[in-house]
Amino acid sequence: MKSLHLLACAVLAAASTSYAQMSPNMAMPKSASAPPSAASSAMTDGVIQSLDKPRGVVTLKHGEIANMGMPGMTMAFNVSDKKMLEELRPGDNVRFRVENVKGAPTVVRIEAAKPR
Repeated sequence: MKSLHLLACAVLAAASTSYAQMSPNMAMPKSASAPPSAASSAMTDGVIQSLDKPRGVVTLKHGEIANMGMPGMTMAFNVSDKKMLEELRPGDNVRFRVENVKGAPTVVRIEAAKPR
């Protein structure tokens, strides 16, 4: 039992030393009070597959949604404000932002993509 205790102490000591020696360029968790970075407010490209304006649901074929850790796919999303869908049509190329709202991935911003 004593050797198990010593092993646990050694592992904890090694882990704390490694953490203290991390370079400033290594990724570390951001605090809740940290200002949003460009990556955290990034928009994702997508194409509207269908709209249910009365329910506030948009189905998007999209690329990776980095801030949600979501790969590219086709998926229906609720929108935070139904008014965002008023000017959009199926087939439109869009840029959008998804965030976790009340435990569900929700489109909080969407706009027609500008031609490149």
